[in-house]
Amino acid sequence: FFAFNSSWFQFLHRISSFPTLVSVGPMSINQKVCNCNFSAAAVFFCIALFIGSTLITVDVKEKIMAWLPTDSSQKFQFDLNNNTANSKPMEFDPCSSQCRPSGIEALPKGMVSQTSDLERQPLWGSTEKKGNSSSLKNLLAIAVGLKQKQVVNEIVKKFLFSNFTIILFHYDGVVDEWSDLEWSDTVLHISAINQTKWWFAKRFLHPDIVALYSYIFLWDEDIGVENFHPGRYLEIVEREGLDVSQPGLDIEKSKVHYRFTERQREGDVHRRIYDLAQGLRCNENSTGFPCAGFVEMMAPVFTSAAWRCAWHMIQNDLIHAWGLDMKLGYCSQGDRTKKVGVVDSEYITHMGIPTLGGSNVRKESGGSSTTDLRAAVVHRCYAELDMFNKRWQAAAREDKCWTDPYPQA
Repeated sequence: FFAFNSSWFQFLHRISSFPTLVSVGPMSINQKVCNCNFSAAAVFFCIALFIGSTLITVDVKEKIMAWLPTDSSQKFQFDLNNNTANSKPMEFDPCSSQCRPSGIEALPKGMVSQTSDLERQPLWGSTEKKGNSSSLKNLLAIAVGLKQKQVVNEIVKKFLFSNFTIILFHYDGVVDEWSDLEWSDTVLHISAINQTKWWFAKRFLHPDIVALYSYIFLWDEDIGVENFHPGRYLEIVEREGLDVSQPGLDIEKSKVHYRFTERQREGDVHRRIYDLAQGLRCNENSTGFPCAGFVEMMAPVFTSAAWRCAWHMIQNDLIHAWGLDMKLGYCSQGDRTKKVGVVDSEYITHMGIPTLGGSNVRKESGGSSTTDLRAAVVHRCYAELDMFNKRWQAAAREDKCWTDPYPQA
């Protein structure tokens, strides 16, 4: 800006020398007057342009100062006042670009530990790390009640042999009764009466807490594992690149809700079904529920990245999480028709035993009426499904920056 203004001084200096450039030959009085008038007009015009450009410069400068952050505007003001437009650029400050979580600004960077795990640490002995601390890299979490103790025992024993970290969520509040099992002291126990596995998961399986584990198994307790091996399952999902998966269901022994989760007898994995019957219309163009891109809620398996997404989608107050399974494909870290699937060669039995609320146990309430607790639980599940879908629709409508990757789903 100032370089631009100085050029006007040079132009004015040239204008002032116009009379010396005019022909020195004979000149009439009218010509002289005309030349003088022209010179005066030119000088006046140039002065007006100079003043106008100065005002414009000040106005633009003030606007730029308003746009800039406080520290940047102060630096810019200093440069303008000293006319250093051609000076060296400001040096980059590496500290200004550090991104730190809010509230820890007072800590030195090297002391910030953002992630954790569920591994136990000794009370005494050396603090030096020995070997590979991430050797236990997969996690199994199960919501359990004492009535399914023997079924859970079979599950846990299989996963312990495959070097898993295991956590039991006790929804009936009973923990001591598990102490007679040989592995009881090697797993983690968390107790909260009448809560679901999704309630536990939202509060105790934060992505930063389980960041160490490559795969997170979040299973129900009524799962038969006679035909399931965790190690072989992991080999398959890693080879196939599945971010969200589940074992196939043995249709002869399981309670099956969706054809998609039924075990197919050919191949290791299936990612879709083809079925035009019963109004399903599942074909090669199907991308979502109930034909592709989803798993059921009883035995889902997530990669660490997929779990981070799923955890954020779990609604804090909708503890049954009905409706979540239909949207898990959005957490597949890619095309859900390729990154979500059912493993057929390692399959399970889903017993379908009602647990929360009891098995249609009737309980006196208020001394005068009876309440079917199981029916009340199911009613709450359907209400949560409706609420979840409404929240999804509202969120999709209100987020102007979001584009649905599956608009036809």
